Amino acid sequence: MQQYSNLIEAISGLRKEGYTEDFNLEQQCISCRDGEFKLFHDEFIIDKYFRFDVSSDAADQSIIYAISSQKHDLKGILINAYGIYSEPLTNEMLKKLQIAE
Repeated sequence: MQQYSNLIEAISGLRKEGYTEDFNLEQQCISCRDGEFKLFHDEFIIDKYFRFDVSSDAADQSIIYAISSQKHDLKGILINAYGIYSEPLTNEMLKKLQIAE
C-alpha cells in the first residue's frame, strides 16, 4: 500500500487514484456535493486509510479515509480528527470507521 508523509501528499495521491469527492462526516452518514448524496454505513466501504500525527498537539492528529460506494458510483475522501477531537457518531458509523483501522 502507498505510504504518504503528510496529509496534503495523501490527498493529492488519492485524487490521482480517482477519489474525487469530498465527504463530510455526519452523525448517521457521510455526505457530499452539499448534501446531494448521503451514504449510510451499509452503502460505502473504506478502501484504505492513513493516520497522521503531526506533533504532540492533539489538534494536529488526523486520519484520511479513501471511501467508495458502488450503490452511488462515488469515490472520495473523508478527513477527520481522531482522539478527543473526533466527531460524535452513531454506533453503526463508529463501528464502520473503527473496523478500517
